Amino acid sequence: MDTMELTKITGALCGALLVFLLVNWASGAIYAPGGGHGGSVEAAYVIDVEEEAPIAADAEGIDFAALVANADPDRGKRVFAKCKACHKLEDGANTTGPSLFAIVNRSVATVPGFSYSGALENLGGVWSYDRLDHFLAKPTAYAPGTKMSFAGLKKPADRANLIAYLETIGN
Repeated sequence: MDTMELTKITGALCGALLVFLLVNWASGAIYAPGGGHGGSVEAAYVIDVEEEAPIAADAEGIDFAALVANADPDRGKRVFAKCKACHKLEDGANTTGPSLFAIVNRSVATVPGFSYSGALENLGGVWSYDRLDHFLAKPTAYAPGTKMSFAGLKKPADRANLIAYLETIGN
């Protein structure tokens, strides 16, 4: 390789770098946010969306039955997507978890053909709104020793919507 070829290669690299820097500078000038005019910038267009009123609930002292009464079963159906890997809604269709057909106000641990953990068998009672709320918030805290490894639903609105949806299945 002689000096002329080395000079051509160096010139090509410097030229490419110069083109890159000029393109970067030009694009920064064209697409800079705010345009450097100072002051406030107005949106070119606004998309109107329907605002939904959140179901407000504190961790303590809430009337969960009232939350469920105002809940949206359609949103609960979307929340159920987190459950359907282990639970089915058809009567008697047990998988990893028991069927949730007619779960609301059903006796705890009574689905035929499903092997419950001792933690749920010892709970007794029925799946009322409040019991479902506490269980769905954190199953392992409500029934220590349960086989259900689900982390829980943090938002009371999600739990209320899910319970409202489950209430429409088989009740």
